[in-house]
Amino acid sequence: MAQSRPDAAPWWHSAVIYQVYVRSFADGDGDGTGDLAGVRARLPYLAELGVDALWFTPWYVSPLKDGGYDVADYRAIDPAFGTLAEAEKLIAEAGELGIRTIVDIVPNHVSDQHPWFRAARDAGPGSPERELFHFRPGRGPDGALPPNDWPSEFVGSTDPVWTRLPDGEWYLHLFTPEQPDLNWAHPAVRQEHEDILRFWFERGVAGVRIDSAALLAKDPELPDLASAPDPHPYVDRDELHDIYRSWRAVADTYDGVFVGEVWLPDAERFARYLRPDELHTAFNFSFLSCPWDAERLRTSIDTTLAEHAPVGAPATWVLCNHDVTRTVTRYGRADTGFDFATKAFGTPTDLALGTRRARAAALLSLALPGSVYLYQGEELGLPEADIPLDRIQDPMHARSGGTDPGRDGCRVPLPWGAGEPYAGFGAQAEPWLPQPEGWATYAADRQADDPGSMLTLYRRAIALRPEFGDGPLTWLPSSDGVLAFARASGALCVVNLSDTPADLPAHTELLLSSAPLDADGRLPQDTAVWLRV
Repeated sequence: MAQSRPDAAPWWHSAVIYQVYVRSFADGDGDGTGDLAGVRARLPYLAELGVDALWFTPWYVSPLKDGGYDVADYRAIDPAFGTLAEAEKLIAEAGELGIRTIVDIVPNHVSDQHPWFRAARDAGPGSPERELFHFRPGRGPDGALPPNDWPSEFVGSTDPVWTRLPDGEWYLHLFTPEQPDLNWAHPAVRQEHEDILRFWFERGVAGVRIDSAALLAKDPELPDLASAPDPHPYVDRDELHDIYRSWRAVADTYDGVFVGEVWLPDAERFARYLRPDELHTAFNFSFLSCPWDAERLRTSIDTTLAEHAPVGAPATWVLCNHDVTRTVTRYGRADTGFDFATKAFGTPTDLALGTRRARAAALLSLALPGSVYLYQGEELGLPEADIPLDRIQDPMHARSGGTDPGRDGCRVPLPWGAGEPYAGFGAQAEPWLPQPEGWATYAADRQADDPGSMLTLYRRAIALRPEFGDGPLTWLPSSDGVLAFARASGALCVVNLSDTPADLPAHTELLLSSAPLDADGRLPQDTAVWLRV
């Protein structure tokens, strides 16, 4: 892998990182489930796309009660996906193409099939095994009520976060009952995760994405949320920073990088995770959930850059991921923002409008200073799929009482070949999630040679992205509804979100446009352009 110049910014400051949800990426053995063989076969596609790294959502042994985020063994690949030896080959082969690998670590909880929890369940009350988790007696007569009033992390769920075992004790799980929370006050929990980090760094991964990074530490008293004083009993507790300082020491030994999933409204507290001795980067959920509105997008961009400036960390930009409604669908709705609490069946969508906006948003995000995360299939312009009720697997749907459509709609297996069975996903039988009618029209092979396709736009944009360099952003004067900014390199980005065409600033070359200019050379509505001055 090419080495950076000593004076160059680290690779992760401006990387384009592609998120791989293995189960739905490509099926190498034909059994209907994506696997590592499928990813390895598509590495040339990813290299041609131009991405700098791959982030793999959990590929570990798992009962898949929550899409793989219920891990039973962090040091083994789930047999449905392949083997550890295949993972090592994949890391090496991607590296030969200049593509780094980032793995997903889920430290808040494990699967109820993890050896630690199985031992704790069998050992009984008061045992050392149960000290690795949060076991408590219940309240009320005969301990029949949960130990506290904490809500589920699944928005809209009214299910308790405690499950009672036959011996009378309850255990904590902020997510599903199959995902018991670990006790991060126990030194064995900390040591185990540091060892897991070393295990994967020694196999060549470049970085680690940390799931639910702000939830690990709990108030040891586990008080009711309704009566708990500040700080919060389980979100963003100060004890977390000592954990991540220890992790950073491990990562620095291997020149590894962290990206944290940190959902926090407080900018100052968010920035604490990005101090030089903690995490390198964190996901930007403000930008992801922001509506297609010029003023609000500019505020999100300014706020993000301001949050990162005091600690000198690069920002991250993401439009969609494995939990979020796909961009072309979201941007085609009356409400173009994203909120888990507002997800509902049957929301009307104008896909043509959403696609036009998604193309413009791609150029906007790729022009901003920092790194960009691209969820698989976004480069194909895939819409959110409607999954038949009897095929929905996401527990978010069941735990909402059936009102939330869940996250499966953005996890449908990718279309690779328009004329092949199951759109070339590779399956010899129907894939684990059904592909909707017309899915083949989005196939990668159909888009590869189409100069107007979403895939071509992303390939060209990623190739041209170095034009913007690593310098800061400067806003330019613009009319209402137009975002225009310059980067220190002399490249400009202009996005028109107004309802009238916009004049372009002075420039010497048009580098790329998300849609054609009008007959007068102006920028149409919902269009973005890259310029060189």
